[in-house]
Amino acid sequence: MTGSDSVPLRPRDWAAPRGYTDGIVASGRLVVLAGQIGWNPQTAAFETDDFATQVRQALANVARLLDEAGAQPRHLVRLTWFVTDRAAFLASRRDVGAAYRELFGLHYPPMSVLFVSSLVEERAKVEIEATAVLPD
Repeated sequence: MTGSDSVPLRPRDWAAPRGYTDGIVASGRLVVLAGQIGWNPQTAAFETDDFATQVRQALANVARLLDEAGAQPRHLVRLTWFVTDRAAFLASRRDVGAAYRELFGLHYPPMSVLFVSSLVEERAKVEIEATAVLPD
């Protein structure tokens, strides 16, 4: 394995997950991002209360920070989503998936989605933490 490679982990007798990978092995320099919410990071203001649009903005914020680190979405090794509204998440899966593919392509690192009662920013509907590994 070279520094730019990542190897998905999946026992052969497990069903393939949809939209994520069960595990990944990677080597290189670690990039850890704080949770990103669906606001405009230049103004620290929300432009919408729509769930899917906030997800798209949070993902765009992750992508911008990856770029700042010299990373690309293919370097992601972990995403953790904190979501305040389970029903909105499930109802928006198609739009969320489209935004994800637009920004990150078909790279699906290990992901967890946690449903929480609230986030620090009152209008935030989603917060996404990201970890990436850059090649040595």
